[in-house]
Parts: sequence; structure tokens; C-alpha cells
Amino acid sequence: MIEAENIRDWRDHNVVDAEGHKIGTLESVYVDTVSDSPFMIGIVVGLPTRRRITFAPLEKAVVSPSYVKVAWPKQLVKEAPTISTDGELLAEQERGIFDHYGLEFGVGHSRRLARR
Repeated sequence: MIEAENIRDWRDHNVVDAEGHKIGTLESVYVDTVSDSPFMIGIVVGLPTRRRITFAPLEKAVVSPSYVKVAWPKQLVKEAPTISTDGELLAEQERGIFDHYGLEFGVGHSRRLARR
């Protein structure tokens, strides 16, 4: 798993799916506000003139010296909700990301993800 103190070391590394297909590059790690553990990553995807950040859960992710491999198919990750590369993930957008992956959002949490 990605250790919080080493996140800067992983920025711009390739993110690949379980089959090894490149999805994009690691932009950020989001921690679960309940446990303060790394939970999702922000991935820069798209053409140079149309870049955006999409999100993928870190459950069952594998970190190697040159990439982060997520357990989700490339197409599913690319279809996840996105933000612009200079945008921020708003609290009201979080539930859509959890729903996209079929993950439990939780009850009574006003904010579930925090960017590191």
C-alpha cells in the first residue's frame, strides 16, 4: 500500500489496471477520513488538451517501483466521475464515486475523502 509519508515519491507514476493497461498517471492519494488510511487515488487521464482527474479505489492495489496497479478495469476507471486538473473534489461529488464502484459510502459522514 502507499504510505502517507511517501506520496510525493509516487506522484506521476503510471497507474495500470489488473491486465497491465495504462490508465494514466498518479496525481494524488485520498485518505478515508474515518481511518486516515489511503483509500482512493486521483489519476490524470486524457489527451494533453483535455486532461482531467478520475478516481480509483486502492483496495487490492499493488505498488511496484514503476507503477501502481489497481484492481479495476481501465474502462471502468475512465468512466468514473472526474474533476478538472485544477479543480477540487467537492463533498457532494464523493457519493457518486463510491456509487460508481459499488462501494459503501457510510452513514452520517459529511466528508469521506481527504486529499494528501
